[in-house]
Amino acid sequence: MGDSIISVSASIRLIQTHPGGAHKDDFLACCLLVHLHKAPVLRAEPGEGDLDDPSVCVVDVGGRHQPEGGNFDHHQLPRDHPPTCALSLVLQHLGLYEDARLFCDWLETAEWFDARGPNETARWLGVDRAVLAQLNSPIDITLLRRFAQSTRLEQGDPLWQMMQWIGEDLIHYLRDIRSRLDYIDRHARFWALERAGEPLQALFLPRVEPLPADPSAGLTRYLLRHPPETPTVALVYPDRRGSGYGLARFNDDARLDFTRVQDEPDVHFAHAGGFVAKTTATDPGRLRQLIGLALVDR
Repeated sequence: MGDSIISVSASIRLIQTHPGGAHKDDFLACCLLVHLHKAPVLRAEPGEGDLDDPSVCVVDVGGRHQPEGGNFDHHQLPRDHPPTCALSLVLQHLGLYEDARLFCDWLETAEWFDARGPNETARWLGVDRAVLAQLNSPIDITLLRRFAQSTRLEQGDPLWQMMQWIGEDLIHYLRDIRSRLDYIDRHARFWALERAGEPLQALFLPRVEPLPADPSAGLTRYLLRHPPETPTVALVYPDRRGSGYGLARFNDDARLDFTRVQDEPDVHFAHAGGFVAKTTATDPGRLRQLIGLALVDR
């Protein structure tokens, strides 16, 4: 995963970040460290002793980026440095940054927001600044507000436990998506299709034991990471609820309509919206035939 393996030091006794207002980057950086070290979080300005103590992780404050010493601040970086936040630095130290940038679509926006502010971030995204506020939810607001109001959080505190879960889920997601994409790369193959002379293709993932819990997970991300020259319109993957296969449009491509195969004897479900179907068929030839029948004429 990424460019290194997560290493967890058993000697970290404290995670320290600045008091006052909290942002997504320092909160999430602390979440990762809470999960990995199970240490309390102190929101207080660090002294030189804290910065020099390798058993204290100092996050988003202190003017130092010294991961080997547990210091993860970005505010001393020059203004023309690529947008970087405390979360970026912690992810880099854990060897997770490369995969996080690939698989966490929100990360780059968080980096821009923290390093450049809302106005420049909105310009970079090509939206009005008001849109940024429209994307907030009570989850964001409450977690950050409660974190900002805290002085010290320890194991047993509900917010500390929530942070531990967030850090755990983020790391597990990155591990899982990397594993899934490697699995797809080993087993999936493309099928050539044709629609009125237009070359198209489907991505087929065969049933391989042991079957993943969610066979279709990662297929869209895989295609976005490896865009083929020929347009991909369909996904074919093992049905986790039966012995057959699921058929789905990729990126909701309107060139496929699975209601066209709803009366086929081996199709037991076709969504009225035409974007997905389920079949008991397992023979690749028959599956390709069903995809071909679902292609919409020009």
